Amino acid sequence: MRDKKLKKEFMSNNKKAIRITGVGQIRKRELIPFTRQVASMLNAGMSIMAAMSTIEDGCKHPGFKVMLVTLRESIESGSPFSEGLAQFPAVFNDMYVNMVAAGERSGQFADVLKRLAFMLDASARLVRKVKSAMTYPAVVLSMAIIMAAGLIAFVVPVFKEMFEGFGSELPAMTQALVDMSNFIRTRWYVVFIVLAGGIIAFRYWKKSIKGRYQFDSITLKLPIFGELILKVAVARFCRLFSQMLTSGVPILDSMEIVGTSLNNKVIERAILTARKEVEQGSNLSTSLEGCTVLPLLMVRMIGAGEKSGRIDEMLDSVADTYDDEVETTLSTLTSLMEPFLMIFLGLIIGSIVIAMFLPIFKLSTVIS
Repeated sequence: MRDKKLKKEFMSNNKKAIRITGVGQIRKRELIPFTRQVASMLNAGMSIMAAMSTIEDGCKHPGFKVMLVTLRESIESGSPFSEGLAQFPAVFNDMYVNMVAAGERSGQFADVLKRLAFMLDASARLVRKVKSAMTYPAVVLSMAIIMAAGLIAFVVPVFKEMFEGFGSELPAMTQALVDMSNFIRTRWYVVFIVLAGGIIAFRYWKKSIKGRYQFDSITLKLPIFGELILKVAVARFCRLFSQMLTSGVPILDSMEIVGTSLNNKVIERAILTARKEVEQGSNLSTSLEGCTVLPLLMVRMIGAGEKSGRIDEMLDSVADTYDDEVETTLSTLTSLMEPFLMIFLGLIIGSIVIAMFLPIFKLSTVIS
């Protein structure tokens, strides 16, 4: 009954959702400082109205300022702070609003906001580490593609004119490169249409329910990267789940909200399946143990937390453990990828260069 009431409440809030400009920028740059500032002001004895007015006066982002004005007006009209936040679902997700609402009910409003700021900051740091580690291989691969395309489009035609004067059949490798160059130069629109069509089809497939589940399932099975994605998701799940339980959000609501916020449909389905078992009376650890996608270490540590009555502390410990493992995996992965990327780059460019110079190496045979 509580779950249906919660969903109904959010559905009604989403009907009056307010759109603002620069949502992505607000979430990245403003959300954590905003949460931390409100928590600090409340701890200092300021009222929520005074805190909102102070932040509003110092705000420079136009979209964020509109949001702050709306929040202040909502509080002035007598609405709870969480209800005002629910008007902006693109900025404040269900997890954020539920934790604030739980803090309002329990009288730990400032403490909940402080935990929210810590949790958001920890998640942002983890994402930054992953993006930073993936930047180097992405740049190298992009350079390889650009250099190969440049050689095929502009350098190969010069050699082609020289090859035509030999009056003999070219080596298969060179002929294939020349044919590829001719196709790209004369049928470039076909390449563009195929690439654009492939990207659009991929995005459409990924947005579908079945396609997204298949995509997430494939990513989790990738060597090295799959394990990294799983560790990031587990660390995020434990961190969010712990903070929601500590803030007073019921366990069933916490599992549903955290599961849907992990951005991975395979893990989401596993957690929601475990939630159904918990709803029927099973222990959390017993329910999670049936989810083969989740690490056994995490499940056993949660079980230990259940027995000791300190499940939130154990979840934080699991999150810290997997944060460390993610950092170690990223460092190892970066070190291993450097030589492999150099080899890959050398193979691509080297193959093109060899194909261009192969007729020259066999010049005496070709002329005769």
